[in-house]
Amino acid sequence: MYHPFFRGKQYELLTIRENAPLLARSNFIPIIEPVKEAVGGLDRALSAVRDAGGRAIVIVNPHHGEHGPERLGISTMLRERFSGAGIMPAILLKEDTTVDQAVRCFNRHAHEDVVFIHGGFTQAAALTARLSLDMALIRHVFVDGKAPRLYRRHFTGPFRVLVRDGFEKRKNSAYPAIEAFSDLHVTYPDEGMTGFGDFLTVGDEFSESGGPAYAVVIHLTFINSLEDDTMLIHHFLSHRRDTPTDPAGKFLEALGLLMEALRQPGCPIYETGAVMEFRDLHMRNHFPGLGYAKKLSMQHHIETLAQYLRA
Repeated sequence: MYHPFFRGKQYELLTIRENAPLLARSNFIPIIEPVKEAVGGLDRALSAVRDAGGRAIVIVNPHHGEHGPERLGISTMLRERFSGAGIMPAILLKEDTTVDQAVRCFNRHAHEDVVFIHGGFTQAAALTARLSLDMALIRHVFVDGKAPRLYRRHFTGPFRVLVRDGFEKRKNSAYPAIEAFSDLHVTYPDEGMTGFGDFLTVGDEFSESGGPAYAVVIHLTFINSLEDDTMLIHHFLSHRRDTPTDPAGKFLEALGLLMEALRQPGCPIYETGAVMEFRDLHMRNHFPGLGYAKKLSMQHHIETLAQYLRA
């Protein structure tokens, strides 16, 4: 049903690994685009998913990062380490992907549960003609805004997922207190889909590393039951925003605002495991690092959707 889309950076893979039992219980299937040439972290994350009895989708021809679309390292690893383990290879179809590249990639995995991820590719008719198979047998993931409805008509079947980026990337100091995130968890059947996904509280925009933190923000999503269960995102922003110094102090400022919000009667933020850990950090006056705070934000998002869909 839900397909969180991760780039395979350290804390994203750690989020998958630590939440593998929850992902499996909730029938959530993460999508992973590996971006680091070293695959140890990816191997550990996928092992956790497998051991929890879950499933995952791994892009074998990444667009971002260090691998490159024509290198075979990920395909080899999946075949040698995770064959038959519920780990599905995915072919990413971007604007610059040729039909020949897509066919070569598909042929390497033709006897597996292949997933096509449609992210800007336009030659739908040519691809289906070259593959000469029933597209209803293939799993399809469409990135919203990069796979128009007319294009999607070429790819039918019982597994069609729409992934939408609900996180608008800004300078940290420019985030509003609250803004819309997504309604796709409610409306995906209206789009003719069997599942939905997003890029969590990180967004689709890829960067190798962030710049200096003039401001520190904690991003937490929540369900607004008063507005048709739409999902909103709360940005808790540090008071100081003028210099890149003291990220620890700024994190504690943002964390204090989060604690104030949680004390408000009727606070709509679910009391997830991640929120409990934020409470513990506040009690100990401890800064775990910005990467770890991002991991907790992603974990909270997954837990929030799991609670909502379970209810």
